[in-house]
Amino acid sequence: MLRIRNKRRVFVGCGALALGVLLLVGGGLYLLQRAYDGDVKRLAGALPTGAGRPSSSGRGENWLLIGSDRRKDQPSMGARADAIMLVHLSGRGDRVSVIGIPRDGWVPVPGHGTTKINAAFAYGGPPLLIRTVEQLTRVRVDHYAALDFNGFVEMTDALGGVDVTILEKTHDPKHDRTWQPGRQHLDGVEALDFVRQRWNLPNGDLDRIKRQQAFLHALADKALDTRNPIKIDRFVRAASRSVTVDETVSSGTLRGLAHRLLRTSLMEYLTAPVAGMAKRGDQSVVLLDDSGVRELFTAVRDDRVGEYMTRRGKANTVDAVH
Repeated sequence: MLRIRNKRRVFVGCGALALGVLLLVGGGLYLLQRAYDGDVKRLAGALPTGAGRPSSSGRGENWLLIGSDRRKDQPSMGARADAIMLVHLSGRGDRVSVIGIPRDGWVPVPGHGTTKINAAFAYGGPPLLIRTVEQLTRVRVDHYAALDFNGFVEMTDALGGVDVTILEKTHDPKHDRTWQPGRQHLDGVEALDFVRQRWNLPNGDLDRIKRQQAFLHALADKALDTRNPIKIDRFVRAASRSVTVDETVSSGTLRGLAHRLLRTSLMEYLTAPVAGMAKRGDQSVVLLDDSGVRELFTAVRDDRVGEYMTRRGKANTVDAVH
């Protein structure tokens, strides 16, 4: 559990790939509503319709956030959700719980049998991914937001780069880049390689999730420490151009989200409980811990995450990563 005494650190979280951007966009809308809001893309029909969805508990608010890595050399990658997270805003407004769901999680996808959870996005876009997450968690999703990873380059460079801490030397054969241990300063292209790497990391995609968290942790701190109005403007514009939300998210919704997050004194970031890694055919997959998942998301649905954390929870840390 991370107690945030400085409100600047409110962005940090497994789902902060998009959450931090939404906060900045929401805050930016206070200053230049029409210009920034006009850059935020809204997707009609992102939320599923029809029967079968969990009913709303009325206890807090839930956002499904994804990060999408679109690569010109691998067009199919654009159809997959490479980071998936559920963010629960407590009903009392005192807690934000950001829960990462491994993209290779082996789960039932409505109409497509059991497969990797990120395949739901490829098969049916946001509505099917949301239905899959709701079926897995039994938590109703109120809003959807997505961030294009390629926006990291422009966002990072707008701030003059960010700093992260790496625990040990590691080589990324995919991008032919070697990371040295210690504090590293990343420009936009380096940041994109940093959040993409999974090869040669001890826990593969699970460590990549933590890299993504560490990057946005650093990005948020840098953004909120920046006093240069030109840099701030460039950053918020780059962020808003990288975000897509469901059509029910208005500028007022974003402003309200920004206001709420800035008032929140406690934010924790978690990963859905994992039973282990496995092979299914020629695929490497992540097996979720069914009982652990049920316990965690029951706590989310009942708005009792604090009790869950006291009993069982162990939050992630991203101050230094592999």
